[in-house]
Amino acid sequence: MSQTVEVKVPDIGNFQDVNVIEVMVKAGDRIEKEQGLITLETDKAAMDVPSPYAGTVKAVKIKQDDKVSEGSAILTLEVTETAEKAAEPTPAVPAPSSTQHVARSTQNPVSATAAPDTQHPPPVQHAERSTQYAVSSVPIDEAGFDKAHAGPSVRKLARELGVDLTRVSGSGQKSRITQEDVKAFVKAMMQGGAAIGGGLPRVPEVDFAEFGGIEIKPLSRIKRISGPRLQAAWVNVPHVTQHDEADITELDATRKALKTDADKIGAKLTLLAFLVKACVATLKEFPEANSSLDPSGQNLVYKKYFHIGFAADTPNGLVVPVIRDADKKNVFEIARELGDLAQKARDGRLKINAMQGGTFSISSLGGIGGTAFTPIVNAPEVAILGVSRSQMKPVWDGKEFQPRLMLPLSLSYDHRVIDGAMAARFTTFLCQVLSEVRGLVL
Repeated sequence: MSQTVEVKVPDIGNFQDVNVIEVMVKAGDRIEKEQGLITLETDKAAMDVPSPYAGTVKAVKIKQDDKVSEGSAILTLEVTETAEKAAEPTPAVPAPSSTQHVARSTQNPVSATAAPDTQHPPPVQHAERSTQYAVSSVPIDEAGFDKAHAGPSVRKLARELGVDLTRVSGSGQKSRITQEDVKAFVKAMMQGGAAIGGGLPRVPEVDFAEFGGIEIKPLSRIKRISGPRLQAAWVNVPHVTQHDEADITELDATRKALKTDADKIGAKLTLLAFLVKACVATLKEFPEANSSLDPSGQNLVYKKYFHIGFAADTPNGLVVPVIRDADKKNVFEIARELGDLAQKARDGRLKINAMQGGTFSISSLGGIGGTAFTPIVNAPEVAILGVSRSQMKPVWDGKEFQPRLMLPLSLSYDHRVIDGAMAARFTTFLCQVLSEVRGLVL
């Protein structure tokens, strides 16, 4: 025999005007006993209010961002079995808050006004530990998961779908993660990860024509392809950039002296050719920078080859051709290959396999200008070297200032693999190699 009951906010202690941060049901939903109905957030904790019965939701009388107190109506429910009065109250299940620690005690138990069942709801914290489906092979960061700003129902959903909440940004009140954020993240992953930051807040849409004249032009094909990849790398890789300066006074003099020899073999001997050789020598000294994380995030894949990518400027955008086995080529061979690949890139004749397999990348903007920048790591590589325009500067030699040609270097790296100390040693060693030009030419 069915009956309609009104479910109200139960005893929530001395709290008044508590924020409703999530409404988890809608009219017409069939719900189970002790299923979460709404999530409340106080300045101390977040808690789900469970349903005292199984039944069908007739009408929801509350919405997100409402403020409620004990006795406030939540919804009307058509139940299909007679409920008996509870012998004891049903405690709420607090969820960790991103701003404050949650009190673990249940001294303020939650009971349903509409005669709750005597059985306590199962603790969400335990229920969420059983992951049934995984959308990613990367293991969940348990410490971060526990601190994520999300309610019990969202945590349970994330566990069931294998979603690491540390990778999801919340769109709810105070950046709280909602079920929709989790679902959007899963959808993005299932579509191939084109928008890895599926849970990120969206940029507001603006009608620019409202403020003046506009012109719309489509992005180039290269930018349409590279954009999502750059976004994925920026969202998933914890970037840090180490800046340094290399004294390339002798190197530049040597480069100019060897220009005639390079011309004889049809090569344009640029600074980039020397940088490739110097990076190979440095990568051999710091093999972690020539590695990649495996899909589990628990192991490093050390590569025994040195394929150096370089950013090539084309009319349609930047592409990254790769000099393969750069450790087996001299500076003249590298210079000639750099020229050939860059020309193919500008002509649109660069094959896909010529941009694959890189272990480390160089982005040189020295020919344009600038003093420093933060290049984005070309994941799954773990480091990239940014190069800006060299400048003549006075450098103290211990007795007096000497004019020296200084080259700004910016090493961006994946902080999961390379720490700050290693990055500083990497750039220091690289600067030393660049200053000893004889080793690069030989």
